[in-house]
Amino acid sequence: MTQSLHGIAPISHLGVIRVQGEDAASFLHGQLTQDFALLDMQHARLAAFLSAKGRMQASFIGFKRSASEILLICSHDLLAPTLKRLSMFVMRSKAKLSDATAEFTLHGLIGDAVATAGGPPQAAPWDKQDLGEAQLVHLYPAAGQPRALWIAPVGTPAPQAPALASEAWLWSEVQSGVATLSAPLFELFVPQMLNYESIGGVNFKKGCYPGQEIVARSQFRGTLKRRAYLVRTDAALTPGMEVFAAHDAEQPTGTVVQAAQAPDGGWLALVSMQIASAGEALHAGSASGPALSVQPLPYALLEDI
Repeated sequence: MTQSLHGIAPISHLGVIRVQGEDAASFLHGQLTQDFALLDMQHARLAAFLSAKGRMQASFIGFKRSASEILLICSHDLLAPTLKRLSMFVMRSKAKLSDATAEFTLHGLIGDAVATAGGPPQAAPWDKQDLGEAQLVHLYPAAGQPRALWIAPVGTPAPQAPALASEAWLWSEVQSGVATLSAPLFELFVPQMLNYESIGGVNFKKGCYPGQEIVARSQFRGTLKRRAYLVRTDAALTPGMEVFAAHDAEQPTGTVVQAAQAPDGGWLALVSMQIASAGEALHAGSASGPALSVQPLPYALLEDI
């Protein structure tokens, strides 16, 4: 993606869970890795839903449409099982969960299209604007270009901007370094293995949630051995594909999390792998598979800040 690229792309790989009721925020606060109790109308949250062992079962971008309505944007292939699991914990909370995917349209905005849609010239990731019936959530940039998620009820006119193929948006997601969990990655990672603590996906000061003790131990006892890295390669990659260091043909050192074809050719991918392997020769699929070259992350890790 060049500095001049801008436009709007359709998004079909994400779905929408609606959480509605006076306890919507407090319910999510007790289930997810981020603080929803203090969520206002001007911000969104990156968050994960974990197993009791701290493994990610889904990831979300969550925000309020009103004081009693929160939308969670997640990978469509995880929506149904996640909705079922979350609903099991509602109990006496005044919160109703439903699949609202068919009620909303999602688009990705890149470059000048963000300002054209009504976004401010400078916005931080996870800032949010209400634009009539639509919401605009600012995301991490890609290759220096601003990005935002636009979501509105079906039938709402989309922002006027040059059309981009969905592939351009998928590439920008990888380039941003912010991973969205999908079905092949179910329960493979604690949040820090995808750098979530460094990009606003974990709040270490909030109250209890499933898997919290594991996440805290990984953070504060130095037990984390994996991180997410950006890599380039000439071959097509898919989520769940194993990554090997050249010296060890038997034991994989990592897993492809998200991948997309780059506009200038080749593939870009996010790989969660052992920190010790980051400087080694890496290959996809096997120790003799396509070579991977590690690229700089577009943000600083928390330990480096």
